[in-house]
Amino acid sequence: MKKINIDFVVGIFILCGFAAFVYLSLQLGEFSFFTRQNNYTIIAEFNNVSGLKEGAVMEIAGVKIGKVSRIILNKDDRAEVHLLVPNQVVITEDSIASIRTHGIIGDKFVRISQGGAEVLLQDGDIITETESAVDLEELVSKYIFGDV
Repeated sequence: MKKINIDFVVGIFILCGFAAFVYLSLQLGEFSFFTRQNNYTIIAEFNNVSGLKEGAVMEIAGVKIGKVSRIILNKDDRAEVHLLVPNQVVITEDSIASIRTHGIIGDKFVRISQGGAEVLLQDGDIITETESAVDLEELVSKYIFGDV
């Protein structure tokens, strides 16, 4: 009878440890079951998104405010970047979305420069003013081989 109690306690301990591991994994992966309720999506179209990945950071004034949720190629052969923005963050319709790099060879992220308009972007709206990513390899190639 005592062995059954010890086995039961060990089993509960292992289940609690597994549940803690699952919770920690989901939190570190920034996964949430309720992302649609607290966020809205805006879309930015770029000519080149070289190096930008889904899950990349979105910043305003150097502060992380959202992330890239999806990158697809639209019917006009432009990259369509879907940005997940928290409901409490407002973005004006004349904002500029640009793809930047942390440092010289760091990760790519989307920087939003707010405009002065009073009209705010809503769920599914498109940012019309964008600046595509600078392709460092292309710049080095032009410099080395003199392709100006």
